Amino acid sequence: MPTVVVMDVSLSMTRPVSIEGSEEYQRKHLAAHGLTMLFEHMATNYKLEFTALVVFSSLWELMVPFTRDYNTLQVVLVTDGCLGIGRGSLRHSLATQNQRSDSNRFPLPFPFPSKLYIMCMANLEELQSSDSLDCLEQLIDLNNGEGQIFTIDGPLCLKNVQSMFGKLIDLAYTPFHAVLKCGHLTSDVQVFPRPEPFIIDEEIDPIPKVINTDLEIVGFIDIADISSPPVLSRHLVLPIALNKEGDEVGTGITDDNEDENSANQIAGKIPNFCVLLHGSLKVEGMVAIVQLGPEWHGMLYSQADSKKKSNLMMSLFEPGPEPLPWLGKMAQLGPISDAKENPYGEDDNKSPFPLQPKNKRSYAQNVTVWIKPSGLQTDVQKILRNARKLPEKTQTFYKELNRLRKAALAFGFLDLLKGVADMLERECTLLPDTAHPDAAFQLSHAARQLKLASTGTSDYTAYDHNITPLQTDFSGSSTERM
Repeated sequence: MPTVVVMDVSLSMTRPVSIEGSEEYQRKHLAAHGLTMLFEHMATNYKLEFTALVVFSSLWELMVPFTRDYNTLQVVLVTDGCLGIGRGSLRHSLATQNQRSDSNRFPLPFPFPSKLYIMCMANLEELQSSDSLDCLEQLIDLNNGEGQIFTIDGPLCLKNVQSMFGKLIDLAYTPFHAVLKCGHLTSDVQVFPRPEPFIIDEEIDPIPKVINTDLEIVGFIDIADISSPPVLSRHLVLPIALNKEGDEVGTGITDDNEDENSANQIAGKIPNFCVLLHGSLKVEGMVAIVQLGPEWHGMLYSQADSKKKSNLMMSLFEPGPEPLPWLGKMAQLGPISDAKENPYGEDDNKSPFPLQPKNKRSYAQNVTVWIKPSGLQTDVQKILRNARKLPEKTQTFYKELNRLRKAALAFGFLDLLKGVADMLERECTLLPDTAHPDAAFQLSHAARQLKLASTGTSDYTAYDHNITPLQTDFSGSSTERM
């Protein structure tokens, strides 16, 4: 995820640090050295990472802005741990955070998903001698516990600062390298951004799931069949080169840019399966199903940034044997050659997908949904319109009445039944003298049935029970049919 580096340049960061056998350094010099190491690591291993730099003391200044907007960020705060004194200091801000207005709220927790890493230009003993460590830990807690505090081990020197930033790099900025396999073809790749561990259910299965470093392609499928599936995350898949010893490139800092450019040119001339796969998927209009772990799959596909540029992408499905219901279980998919007949037809003019579910889904039924008030209002108005046209619209009136009754019982909306009953009684009193006599009987009967259902009486609240028209002398009978 993109990174915001926030560096403290207050007066306390100018405190000198004596290093034997060298010139005098200030704490901000140590911080600059550590940040230089972090930025060089990103330039080598995270070339697609976007970083913003903010410096602050009593005021703040955005030194390097983002080139685009993001919803998720990593925030790296570099400070010496001094909390300051008086109004506006961190100590005062934490003590008064609950007394602030919404327009002047404490910045934590951030209004976006984030991780907060605090890099202290001080050792643990310095922070523990005051309440600085407690306040910094409080910052992490305010950010929903997402983050960590790093301190310098031993005396303050360039070597120990570099070691501290190395721990941050190992934790948050280590590139994810994997091997992409398809039969006997393989390719070393980097997955960017690094896939985060995924927890299916904290109560049932709290152990985070991590994708394998061996990404094996198990099959191919048409883009039209895969459609636009729900995914956990999307990642770029980039081919990488290995050095002569077989070690992964990009774990250190490159001193000679010319050597790096030369190596990249040589790597670009070597045939690569990742490049072949990308071109094939793009031309054929297909995606590759890749195994991420036990009962966990994803898909590889070509995505275009523009008319001339496209990238190989990987999307992660939710773990499980059937992440995409219209494809069925992943373990039951197989090659076309195993089928008795071509499931796509002789002319490839049909598709076996989506698979029809064995049980009819509830969303496939003709059900009533009241997501917005306007939907409920429309259904009530439809009943009243038919009520004013009785007895000609008797069948339609009871059909709409029973549909509303069933929905109200399913939602537990009994007050709605009483309200509609009151409306029908009012309509009965407003009937003109020229109205058919049967209209008054039907409205009174329907209102009475709805009121009985609204009381919760078991005989009248059965979901499958339907209100039927009242048989009157005008229709040939004087009995009420339930």
